[in-house]
Amino acid sequence: MSEECRRGEEFLNSIFETTKLDLRASAVETDDGCVLNLEGGDDSLLRGEGGELLHALEHVVNQARGRELPHGKRFLCDVGDFRASREAELRTMAQLAAERVRSSRAPFTFAPMDASERRAIHLALANEVDLHTESVGEGNARRLKVSLKSQASK
Repeated sequence: MSEECRRGEEFLNSIFETTKLDLRASAVETDDGCVLNLEGGDDSLLRGEGGELLHALEHVVNQARGRELPHGKRFLCDVGDFRASREAELRTMAQLAAERVRSSRAPFTFAPMDASERRAIHLALANEVDLHTESVGEGNARRLKVSLKSQASK
């Protein structure tokens, strides 16, 4: 394991120790960077609210230690394969939105999502030749809109 990945692991473990959370990070290097797998008695806290705390921890470790990683790499936090489950859920949501847009011929806008979730939906619908996806809004209120390509320019 790289020194940078080890430092990210130590950083999160120090947060857990200080806050008395029953969690432990263990790092694994991947092509994307460093995955910090989190487990322990408090892991359910990380899954709640759509993984909001998990995303927040990921943001913190990337802000604190991400600059140490090679260009294009980042820290990813996961708990009990939450990310894989969430990606599958987002792909399903994308397909349901696509069906709805096609049947109603009206655009569909998702509730606010973070960048990684919007990206997952963009990618899930990227090969749909009749659909257009775009992110709309600002900051935490940023949403993803799906529309028919013929309506996208309107």
